[in-house]
Amino acid sequence: MAAGARRASLSISQSAQLLGFSHTTISRVYKEWCEKGKTSRMRQSCGQKCLVDARGQRRMGRLIQANGGATLTEITTHYNRGMHQSVCEATTRTTLRRMGYNSRRPHRVPLISTTNRKKRLQFAPAHQNWTFEDWKNVVWCDESRLLLRHSNGRVRIWRKQKENMDTSCLVTTVQAGDGGVMVWGMFSWHTLCPLLPTGHGLNATGILSIVSDHVHPFMTTMYPSSDGYFHKDNAPCHNAPIISNWFLEHDNEFTVLQRPSQSPDLNPIEHLWDVVERELRALDVHPTNLHQLQDAVLSIWANISKECFQHLVQSMPHRIKAVLKVKVGQTLY
Repeated sequence: MAAGARRASLSISQSAQLLGFSHTTISRVYKEWCEKGKTSRMRQSCGQKCLVDARGQRRMGRLIQANGGATLTEITTHYNRGMHQSVCEATTRTTLRRMGYNSRRPHRVPLISTTNRKKRLQFAPAHQNWTFEDWKNVVWCDESRLLLRHSNGRVRIWRKQKENMDTSCLVTTVQAGDGGVMVWGMFSWHTLCPLLPTGHGLNATGILSIVSDHVHPFMTTMYPSSDGYFHKDNAPCHNAPIISNWFLEHDNEFTVLQRPSQSPDLNPIEHLWDVVERELRALDVHPTNLHQLQDAVLSIWANISKECFQHLVQSMPHRIKAVLKVKVGQTLY
């Protein structure tokens, strides 16, 4: 710009006033352009030379791909083997960040067996043409255990170096979570059914009681034309003979959808349990006994917004597409 202004027959003073630079800067830039053809300062990069070149980055990338759970020390040790110039852990960390890698907690996902992978790939294609209107007629159910106390790996605190044993910087833990409440829930696009405390874990007899006393009246009331679908859990206790026989006796009233096991991404009620757990952690006054915990859980469930659970129903076509896309892998749901 300075050289262009001078070539346009502007004086140094006029060029400096036009561009907002000092007279000295305009003179220096114009002189360098005339003598060397330079259009910028072209300063050499400062600082220490990078110890890990492109080839080294590829080597480091292969180490990450071979063992994504390796520690920084292990990566540095394996990288330095056979290299003429070794690097320290700080250089490894800087290089990995430059390559786009960051240390993160891994997502926890259920282990999907080979049998259940096949069932997932049978369920998804069978429902890939279902529209949002079809999923409106589906009812989801599940049971969950909410703990009075539990370890939460996402919790972090701010503290000073010598405050590690300060009472305000501690998270107490007890064996087996200090107990919890078992609840059973059901919802569809149309409504969120009241949560049902079940005491202890459900067996086949308890599930049959819930199905006959709660599922059956709900299905016949909400879908009098027998066009409803009950999204049944495929866990062993849900497939006991007495339960299977009951559904066969009522197959003219609604249709049963067998959900593949180990597939929480195909059961959107799992997200509602997550909502309840997050709201429990966000309470100003935390429950101190099982009675308070049950009251808090029932209250949180009852106040889940209609937009929340309807949004989950709307996500079903996308969930099916995600399963078809990843085939044998995990989805983001």
